[in-house]
Amino acid sequence: MDAYAVVESGGKQYRVGKGDVVRVEKLGAEAGAKVTFDRVLAVSDGSALKVGTPVVAGASVAAEVARALRGPKIVSFKKKRRKGYHRKVGHRQSLTEVRITDIVAG
Repeated sequence: MDAYAVVESGGKQYRVGKGDVVRVEKLGAEAGAKVTFDRVLAVSDGSALKVGTPVVAGASVAAEVARALRGPKIVSFKKKRRKGYHRKVGHRQSLTEVRITDIVAG
């Protein structure tokens, strides 16, 4: 079994392994920049799982920013029948695509 980690970024949790490409909430980094995720909630070396309370001490995940992009359009439509009321709002979330380069278990 391969090594993996569960990291928190942007209020969401992601299960990542070395070489994975993950889309996370927008980070303030340019393409090609190195980023480090310090909030590692769990880490496995392939045989043993270490779970943090709430984070694993000394654990980190290194990644490289691949590109910045925007997610798919989400359409919110409200309507009240027979009243002539309707509202249509679209939203596209800004995302950052990162490639996991290294997992350091604490």
